[in-house]
Amino acid sequence: MDIEAVIFDMDGTLWDSAKSVAAAWSRVVSGIEDLNITVTESKVRGVMGLPMDEIAAKLFATGDEALDNEIMNRCGDYENVYLRRHGGVLYDGLEETLAALAKKYKLFIVSNCQSGYIEAFLDYYGFARYFTDFTCWGDNKVSKDNNIKLICERNGVAAKAAVYVGDTQGDCVSAYRAGTRFAFAAYGFGEANRYDIILNSITDLINVL
Repeated sequence: MDIEAVIFDMDGTLWDSAKSVAAAWSRVVSGIEDLNITVTESKVRGVMGLPMDEIAAKLFATGDEALDNEIMNRCGDYENVYLRRHGGVLYDGLEETLAALAKKYKLFIVSNCQSGYIEAFLDYYGFARYFTDFTCWGDNKVSKDNNIKLICERNGVAAKAAVYVGDTQGDCVSAYRAGTRFAFAAYGFGEANRYDIILNSITDLINVL
């Protein structure tokens, strides 16, 4: 494949942080008076991949959009702190895959997460050395397909020379809207009805590319 860059989603692709995120969010919501919400690992996993405002509306659903977003912002801020201390669960072979790919390709991250989330991941594991650039919904409040385009344009990579690696139908749609190829991480959280590459493990990327 004529590929110059590999762009990664985060959750369900590089790692599973649902347990840590649920612990962080639970601490935040437990401290908010009159908020009768239970945050579980399964609930968190069910909304991962969505933009943060959509997660707020779906998970908290207080009937007050501003309050939902305020709770989400507080959860996101504490989550970043928590992840810097505790990390998440990396998929097997992740670092060896990143190290191998970084020798030949530019590596990027584009996620629908809040600002600071990608940085927490990179800092906790010392992975910044493998990546050229990253961006997320929290940085600019634009859709994932537009952020994929942005990361390509910012780094002089033609979209057709990039592959986006993700684990959901939303990732699939975003990749093709942005003009990249799509590698479906079948080991992740979701499903996809179209892809150029299917991955049963993150390490499959080494051989496929």
